[in-house]
Amino acid sequence: MIHIVGAGSGAADLITLRGARLLRAADVVVWAGSLVNPELLADCKESCVVYDSAHMTLEEVLDVMCAADARGEEVVRLHTGDPCLYGAIQEQMDALDARGVDYEVVPGVSSFCGAAAALRQEYTLPGISQSVVITRLSGRTPMPAGEGMRTMAESGSTMVIFLSSGMLAELSAELLAAGRSSDEPAALVYKATWPEERVVRCTVGTLADAGARVGIDRTALVVVGRVLGARGGLAHDGAQAESYERSKLYDPSFATGYRKASS
Repeated sequence: MIHIVGAGSGAADLITLRGARLLRAADVVVWAGSLVNPELLADCKESCVVYDSAHMTLEEVLDVMCAADARGEEVVRLHTGDPCLYGAIQEQMDALDARGVDYEVVPGVSSFCGAAAALRQEYTLPGISQSVVITRLSGRTPMPAGEGMRTMAESGSTMVIFLSSGMLAELSAELLAAGRSSDEPAALVYKATWPEERVVRCTVGTLADAGARVGIDRTALVVVGRVLGARGGLAHDGAQAESYERSKLYDPSFATGYRKASS
């Protein structure tokens, strides 16, 4: 069995219990060395053979995994975050299907969840935003038709933008062209949940300046949306903040299938 495991957003103890158990039992680990916290490998047994996929092609990864599986060994393919987002796992799974090799996928904590934790922020606030757009800028890998940044930004939803921290000036320009305000709150979250995590709050109009000021140009998520400025009381700097609506789920005047309205 080949186990495709999400390593979590950075901190070594954010891998799932299942993922950690599989990692301890693995005979072969192929890990994304440029992205995954190396502390996770400390739990591997001494006899485990470890390959860094940062230096490998897809074909080399598949050959290593399939050969180990044919020998009856337990294989872990360790991906950053949750492998369903920008993990390039579909091509691996399709190739394994073609070769008749059995596998499973173990989900992990995505970095967009880690970024929300770092920001102490809910992405979906009643009356402000109830949708989250996860996307990236077009770069060396182009975006499909209809998924350009301007199109994705036009809804006004909360946005979590991957793989774009090295193109902040272009990102800011695209967001503004989509009609987002230059004063709309934004944030850069560098290496969410890692020991060196850093949060830089800014606006859509100051994204590039903020990144240049602190030297962030990679391994960071960009979060954009009015939710970042909305509070039940005051904003982070003490200024009056945009107010969100109270959740109906816990409102005493709102009946649910589990309790009656009390007022």
